[in-house]
Amino acid sequence: MELSVIIPCYEEHECLPLLFDRVTETLGSAGLSYELVFVNDGSKDQTWQLIDEFARSGRASRVVGVDFSRNFGKEAALLAGLSHATGEVVGIMDADLQQEPQTLLAMYGELMAHPEADCVAAYQSARHEGTLKALLKGAFYRVFKGITQGTSGMIAGASDFRVFRRCVAEALLSMPEYHRFSKGLFAWVGFETIPFAYEPSPRAAGTTKWSLRKLMSYAIEGIFAFSTAPLKLATLVGALSSLAAVIYFFVVVWEAFATDRVPSGYPTIVCLILLLGGLTLLTLGIIGEYVARIYLEGKRRPAYIAKRVITAEGHEVTQTGFERS
Repeated sequence: MELSVIIPCYEEHECLPLLFDRVTETLGSAGLSYELVFVNDGSKDQTWQLIDEFARSGRASRVVGVDFSRNFGKEAALLAGLSHATGEVVGIMDADLQQEPQTLLAMYGELMAHPEADCVAAYQSARHEGTLKALLKGAFYRVFKGITQGTSGMIAGASDFRVFRRCVAEALLSMPEYHRFSKGLFAWVGFETIPFAYEPSPRAAGTTKWSLRKLMSYAIEGIFAFSTAPLKLATLVGALSSLAAVIYFFVVVWEAFATDRVPSGYPTIVCLILLLGGLTLLTLGIIGEYVARIYLEGKRRPAYIAKRVITAEGHEVTQTGFERS
C-alpha cells in the first residue's frame, strides 16, 4: 500500500459523502494504491452508517473503519488511525473538506520529490478566522516552543494535516502515553519536516466542533504534556512571595521602632493572608495538574476502545469486535 489516509470523524455525516467522492476520485486518478482509514469518534449521527456503506461499496481499493464505543477525542482517533494504517506513507486530513484531497496529493508529491525528507506539514497561508483566535494561536506557538524541550523544530501554525513516511508513524506509535498532543509529538520525534503552505476551503457542511474554550483547553493540555515550566513558575512565585514577606517584615519593624507611625494592622494582615493564600492555592493547583496526569498514566487505561472494526478490500469485507489500545 503506497498511501494510507487517516480521517477522524465526529458527527460529520453531512460532509462524508462528498469527502468520499473527492478522495476516491483524486487518489484513484493519480494511480496510487491507497487505503482510507475512517475513525468514528463516538458520533451520535449517521457517521458510522456512512463509513460502513463506504467500506462495502468497493469504490476504494481498501477501506478501514474504526468505531469507538464513545467519544475519546481527536488524539485517540489519530492513534487508532495510525494503529490501522498499513501504507508506506501516511496522511492525515479532516473530514470537513477544509483540507482538500488535491492538497493532500500535492503534499504526497512534495514528499516523494524530497527523499531526504520524512514529513510534509501543512500550515495555513491565510487564516479565515477571528482576530482574537488568530492572536491566541500565534501566542501559543511562541510560548510552546519557548518553554518545551525537544520541540524547537515545531512549525508555527502547522496542523495535523500532514503526510509522512512509515518511520514517523512507527515512532509515534512507540509512545503509548495516555495524554497525547500530536503537534508536540510530531516535533519531539524529530525527522526532517518540510512546511507546506495551503489555503483552507470553507467547510462543506455543518459547523466546527472546536470552540475557543476547547482550543484553550487543548493548548493547556499540550503545555502540561511537554513542559515542566509551570512547576518552575510555581517555585518562582513561592520564592518571590517569600522574599516579599521578608522585606515587608523589616518595613513593619522599621515603622514600629524608627517612626511614630503605627502599622495599620487588620487591613494589612487580611491583604497578606489573601495574597499568600492565593499564591499557595495557585502553586498547589499547578502541582495538582501534574499529579493528576501521573495518576491517570499510572492507571494504564487504554487511550480508546473500539466496539467494532470493519476492513474492506474491494468487495471482501471482514468485521471484528471489541478492540482497545
